[in-house]
Amino acid sequence: MLKTLNTHICEEHVFSKIFNTLSNDVYNFLRYKYGDGLNPRDKVQEAFIKLWDNCKNISPEKAKSFLFTTANNMMLNEYKHQKVVLKHQQAKPKDYTNESPEFLLEESEYMQKYENALAKLTEAQRVAFLLNRVEGKKHKEIAEMLGISRKGVEKRIYGALEKLRKDIEGI
Repeated sequence: MLKTLNTHICEEHVFSKIFNTLSNDVYNFLRYKYGDGLNPRDKVQEAFIKLWDNCKNISPEKAKSFLFTTANNMMLNEYKHQKVVLKHQQAKPKDYTNESPEFLLEESEYMQKYENALAKLTEAQRVAFLLNRVEGKKHKEIAEMLGISRKGVEKRIYGALEKLRKDIEGI
C-alpha cells in the first residue's frame, strides 16, 4: 500500500498519490456492495473532498481506512434517504377536506366576487394592491419599483381597498 511518509496529506503530491492509489478500490468496493443506483463515483469524490478538508488531522497511514469508512457511511446515508423518498412517493395524498360543502360553495363564490372586484380596479391600483397584499412588499419598495412617491403608492392601495369593500359584501 502506501509507504509511511513524514509528510501531511495536505501536500499535493501525497494527496494525488493517495487518490491515484485508492480511488478505484473505493469505487469498486462501493459498486460491488451497493450497485450503481446510488452513484458510487460521486461518493468516492465526496470522500476524497472530506479527506482533503481533514488533511491535517489524518495521517497518510490512516487515509485508506478514513476513505473506505467515509464512503461507506455516505452510501448508507444515501440509501436511507432513498427509502424516505420512496415512502413519500408511495403515500397517497388526501382527496378529501374537512370543510362542509356549504363552506366550499361560499369560498368559491367569494373568490369569484374577489376576482371580479380586482378586475374592476384600475391597473395602477391593482398592481400596487397585489404587490403589497400578495407579494408582501412594503410601500417604499413598491414606490421604488413603480417610480412613484410613497404617498402615491399609499393612495393607490387605499383607493383599491375602498373599491374592494364596496364591490364585495361582507368585508
